[in-house]
Amino acid sequence: MKRHDARRGPDRRGGRTHRCDREPIHVPEAIQPYGLLFLIDGDGEVSRGAGDVLHLTGIRAGEPGTPLQSLIGDPLSDRVRAVEATSSTYVGRWTAPNGADFDVVAWRDGAYRVVELEPGTSGALLAAERLAELDAAAAQFDLARNLRDLCDEAAIAFRALTGFDRVMIYRFLEDDSGAVLAEARDEAMPSFLNQHFPAGDIPRQARELYVRNTVRVIPDVNYVPAPLHPAPEGAPLDMSESSLRSVSPIHLRYMRNMQVGASASISIVVDGRLWGLVACHHAAPRAMGREVRNAAAALSRGLARQIKMRSDADLHRLRDHARTLEEGIVARLPLDLPVAEGLNQTLASMLQLMDADGVAVVADGRAVCRGACPDSRVLTGVADWMRRRADRRPLATRSLSTLMPAASEWTALASGVAGFTIPDSDGAVLIWLRAERIETVRWAGDPHEGVRHGPLEALTPRASFDAWSETVRGQSTPWTASQIESLSRLRDALADFASVRALRRRNLSLSADLAEREDRLVQQDFLMREVNHRVQNSLQLISSFLALQAREHGDGPGRAVLDEARRRIKAVSLVHSRLYRSEQIEALDLSRYLTELVEDMIQSMGEEWRPLMILDLDPFAIEPERAVTVGLIFTELVINAQKYAYGGAPGPIRVSLDLIDTRFRLRVADEGRGGHTPGKGFGSRMIESMGGQLGGSVTYQGSENGLTVDLIAPARLDSRA
Repeated sequence: MKRHDARRGPDRRGGRTHRCDREPIHVPEAIQPYGLLFLIDGDGEVSRGAGDVLHLTGIRAGEPGTPLQSLIGDPLSDRVRAVEATSSTYVGRWTAPNGADFDVVAWRDGAYRVVELEPGTSGALLAAERLAELDAAAAQFDLARNLRDLCDEAAIAFRALTGFDRVMIYRFLEDDSGAVLAEARDEAMPSFLNQHFPAGDIPRQARELYVRNTVRVIPDVNYVPAPLHPAPEGAPLDMSESSLRSVSPIHLRYMRNMQVGASASISIVVDGRLWGLVACHHAAPRAMGREVRNAAAALSRGLARQIKMRSDADLHRLRDHARTLEEGIVARLPLDLPVAEGLNQTLASMLQLMDADGVAVVADGRAVCRGACPDSRVLTGVADWMRRRADRRPLATRSLSTLMPAASEWTALASGVAGFTIPDSDGAVLIWLRAERIETVRWAGDPHEGVRHGPLEALTPRASFDAWSETVRGQSTPWTASQIESLSRLRDALADFASVRALRRRNLSLSADLAEREDRLVQQDFLMREVNHRVQNSLQLISSFLALQAREHGDGPGRAVLDEARRRIKAVSLVHSRLYRSEQIEALDLSRYLTELVEDMIQSMGEEWRPLMILDLDPFAIEPERAVTVGLIFTELVINAQKYAYGGAPGPIRVSLDLIDTRFRLRVADEGRGGHTPGKGFGSRMIESMGGQLGGSVTYQGSENGLTVDLIAPARLDSRA
């Protein structure tokens, strides 16, 4: 066994694979000679053909211009002309004049139909027997404990189905190289179990065809291709759907170098992607009829479902575990610290999240680490490199040195790196690290030999498939799909957390502003109450002085004037008194204010007026300054009723306060002698002026049954007290 040491990992592409990738294997313009292919034009005639018609069918026909029905008869030719699908469609079975059976398939290619005739299966199992065989294999798939056991069962089942000497389950790796996971073989065949094959062995365009055409058979690797004739006038025929399509001569040489006489490849397609192949080899030529190919395709789909189901279950379990850790990390972040600083307190959980050897938060030129990490200088350099990357997505690589050559000095602790720039953190970077894992890879031949130039610049594959061992350095254990998903989810969660934190900071700032404003309002309210209290005391003092002067005048004319002045002052004083006692200084209840005003006037008018003051007041709120105006008007109206309605004697006075839509009406009505109207005195002029200040009007309705005076003005505040 040969050995090789690769410092930063093998070139698993394999030699000059770029030329293989460009080989047009879908348009070989030839078929494998065990069948026939015809290109049929719109008139149902052969336009081009390939294969030995006489040798395979006993018919001397098939040249261009030959009607298709003269070859396969009317029923089948009619079915062919009815085919509209661009994928291979089974038309039926045809028995040639020489007794040979052929399976007929067709597909549409532009204005043409492509028809393939392939030798039919002899001795095929009954459908029930084949279904039982497939069902038994599926049952074994269900019992497999893990992927390795599943692949082992699959290799056994496919070998039993196909009869090939060696059947391998081949899986494509992340770099498009492949590895043999399981094998069932005849003892005479060499083993390739656990060996790797470079990506160049199955080039890109071949992998694409494997997804489109899932079963490919080469019954004899030593065949001589049967060309299509005549030569195409335009573009060559796309033979991607053809089962008979001739394969690359490089691949045939590759098979012969492996000492294989026949081969078959059955695609394992998971979620539309080529997961791997069932690779079948036989020492001697061996065919695989359509019936077996269909059964193999069905068994492969069952295997693919099992792989997907197990992969999805594992991924779901890992995702659930990762989400629990992610939520715990974010939940423990303190809102009062910057995100990067808060993450320093969750490093243990982040190590567990990514199954890493080390983790670090790099911010402001300083690194906070947990686990096995290189020194701060190295981490700062990695963080600077990550910030400069054009790709803003989270990074996850098992070989940092292939992306950042300077990292080759730190592979012992930092071969694998994953991480991202932390949102809203002024460029802080979160980095996970994995140590180098020295790996010995067993190749089927030297992967660096690949496909070489032969004589006259022909491409030739490697000649030896002897086991070739390579020691791979500079790589860590790969990051799993679940871990890569966690990177994106955690970054998004941290971005959301940063937004919540920023919103909280704004809310705290607003709350502080509101608290400060509330303090100012409380202080202002206290000052307003103090002002109202002092104004009330001052007005009360003035009212007391006027009362003293009124008593000194006795019953003279000056007393009445002083009493009226005192009542007006009392109307103003009561507003300030209520504001001082009230919890709300922006408005007061007008009905309660008028009730207290009446009570005060009764004390100066005499107790005999108490039963005669009849009040019907609807409560509603009004601004203090407007309440003063209403109170002064009301006081004047009551004074007028007392003086003129009953000649100074007690009499009924009805007071009502109503809300009418957006306006209020204050009514003062007496049952006196009537006929008295507003004069030109101070009181009348004051009533008129103040009514205008309220934006309202004062109306007088006199009769022989008394006088009714209405003050109607906008309520402004329509909320009920």
